[in-house]
Order: sequence, then C-alpha cells, then structure tokens
Amino acid sequence: MLPRVPILPFSRPDIGEDEIAEVVACLRSGWITTGPRAAQLEREFAAAVGARHALAFSSGTAALHATLLASELQPGDEVIVPALTWPATANMVVACGAVPVFADIDPSTWNLDPGALAAALSPRTRLVMPVHFAGLPCDLDGLREALAAAGRPEIGIVEDAAHAAGAEYKGRPIGATEENGTLAACFSFHPIKNMTTAEGGMVTCHDDRLAAAIKLWRFHGVRRDAWQAYSATEKAPATYDVVLPGFKYNLSDLHAALGLHQLRKLPRFNRRRAEIAAIYRRDLAALPGLQIPGRAQYECFHPWHLFTVLPPSRAPFMERLRELGIGTGLHFEAVHLHDYYRCRFGWREGRLPVAEEVCARIVSLPLFPAMTDEDAGDVVQAVRQALAA
Repeated sequence: MLPRVPILPFSRPDIGEDEIAEVVACLRSGWITTGPRAAQLEREFAAAVGARHALAFSSGTAALHATLLASELQPGDEVIVPALTWPATANMVVACGAVPVFADIDPSTWNLDPGALAAALSPRTRLVMPVHFAGLPCDLDGLREALAAAGRPEIGIVEDAAHAAGAEYKGRPIGATEENGTLAACFSFHPIKNMTTAEGGMVTCHDDRLAAAIKLWRFHGVRRDAWQAYSATEKAPATYDVVLPGFKYNLSDLHAALGLHQLRKLPRFNRRRAEIAAIYRRDLAALPGLQIPGRAQYECFHPWHLFTVLPPSRAPFMERLRELGIGTGLHFEAVHLHDYYRCRFGWREGRLPVAEEVCARIVSLPLFPAMTDEDAGDVVQAVRQALAA
C-alpha cells in the first residue's frame, strides 16, 4: 500500500451549506450571543431525546461542572467514575470539592463495570458518573442493580454522555433521563463528536428544581435571562439578583446556529458511522494480535463516536499508520495514573488492571461520516501492514 496523500484524518466535522447559511443569518441578525437560536436548539434536542429539560452550554465540561454543582455535592463526597475517560470527567468532580473514585471497566465493552462499581462504594459515595465510552451505552440497569444489591439505591447517576449523542439503551434515547432513571445526562458538541457546535454541550434532566439550579450555575447565578434583558422584542425585567456564585457557561447563538442543522442530520451521520464501524468489525476481527471492542449483551444503538482497537504496541502501530497516510487518535490514557491524581489522591499502577491494560494500548481509527467505503478499506489495509511490520 502506498502512503495516502493527503493523509486520511482521524476525524473531520461534516459541515454543510445549511450550517453555513444559518451562521451567516445569525451574524446578519445582530444577535450572536445566547438568544433565540440557542433556545431553539434546546427545544429540538429535548424533543429528539425525549427529555423534559435540555440546557445548552459552552462545552461538555461546563455542562458536567454545572450539573455536579447543582447536585449539591459537599466537600469530601465521593463520585465514582471510570478510569477510561477524558480527564474532564474527574476534573469537574475535583472542581466541586468532591473526591473522584476511579473504578475499573468491563474487559469487553470498556464501559464502567457494575462489579467494579460495587467494589468502589464507600459510606461517602454520593454519585456515580458512568461514561458511554465511544458512544456505546453503559449497562444502566446493571449499574442500578449493583447499587441496589449493595444497599445503596439512593445514590444518583449522572451520565457523561459526551460520546453518546443519538445513542439508545433498551429502546430509550440516552438523555431521556426520567425513563433511564438518572439525574442528568451531559453531552459534548466538540468538533470530533457526532454532532458539533464548534464548541458546546448540553444537559438533559427531568427534575424542574435541578434544571433551575443548573441554569443558575450556567450564568453567574443571576435570576435574569440575557435574551429578555437585551432583546428588542422581549420585555426586560426591571432588576436582577445574584443567588449563587455562578459561571459564564452559556452557549452563543453563533454556535447554536451550527448545532441546529447538525442535530437534524445526526441520524444520518450516525447511520454512516455504523456502516463504517461494520466494515472495521468485519475486516479487522480476525487479525492476529489486534483486539476490537466487544458487543453489548443488552439491546442498544451504538452511534460509534470512536472505533478503538488494541494493537500489541501502540507507539509503533500509530507511527506506521501515519507513514501510510492514516491518521489516528489516542482515547484515552488512564486518568487515575496522571500526575495530579497520583500526587493528590495516591493512585498507583495495579489497582485497576483492565483499564490500565486497555489504556496502555488503545488507538482510535479514522471514523467520520464523509469517509467512503474505499477510505475504510485503506484503513484496514494499513492496519494489516502495521501489524505485520
């Protein structure tokens, strides 16, 4: 195989003329910060996942932070998180003054293992924050059953759904929190995600009180809506009040303009991602020395944010693919072994063996809707050559 020129990137956002026209219309409207388009994106996202509330944010990390704060975590409270995730999952727990407790992952799906969750529980456990890794929904029923069996059914679940826009668990969309029995789900719209707003995120929840608290943390703790305050068509309140020390986490209309059309195209994007993943599954499954993700043993729809593999040795595998013109990604290093978590909380190698083995080898292959079957075939051929090197 000759090197591809130009290189096939690991990911590329699919931005069409609809998005471009909407952004131009937003710029011409004179209203580019949070306003009618952000509100429309919230309504459409809520309808798409069957949520009572959908609240747009400037990033998925901001969505996690505000949701955890609104959940009233106290200093010393513990939140169980998987070790295979982007650091934001654990970082936002620390940002709230709470303690992240890392748990191991299932050796097949690489999602939070219910048995490991049970082993990580302590009297201080307040929340569990599973990650739908690569878009594959976690076994939410299994996690709840593990909590109930341990005598802790009161512990809440906040889903890190950064990878899971468009995913479904047992016929229910991820984000339909009332049906899934969780407090909230937090999504990311970063450019490599299945839909993008350039930067942005969303929280869905069903509890009115929690939604009100999340909104306050999102915008300075102020009881006033900017659209109402400055719009020429809405009646502005005569005053405002700050009721908690909130942040500047709102999503602008300029970003929401992208998201409106990305959301409408999301089913098509996810179908194409699944088709590419099926090619990878078919053609990579039998390659000696390569491990691919296992299948869930429960009904779900996997939107394939990532297709990750475990080669025998990561660095030479990634370098050889780069030489052949194939881009790759690293998702992720084991969070508990980063310097901060070693030094602050005393985590060491050997405590979470499955996550440590997966994270030492994991590589993400190219996966985005504009890829052709021929592109996927080039990836497969390059993987074969990289393994043979």
